[in-house]
Amino acid sequence: MKALIELMAKFLVDKPEEVVVAEVDGERTVIFELRVATSDIGKVIGKQGNTARAMRTILSAAGAKLDKRCVLEILD
Repeated sequence: MKALIELMAKFLVDKPEEVVVAEVDGERTVIFELRVATSDIGKVIGKQGNTARAMRTILSAAGAKLDKRCVLEILD
């Protein structure tokens, strides 16, 4: 899952070397914290949050297969 988020983010941004994904694992929930360059935050979020929403949908679908709730947080 972490690799999936990292791959999606790297294709969206201008500075893929600055993409960092941290995973905080809980009992039933996994939180993924995505950090990108300040200049690339808008590209990851997208217009009206559509890109971020799509990434979260893909993550939720993948997490459902593992019977875990997955949350994506985009950090500055």
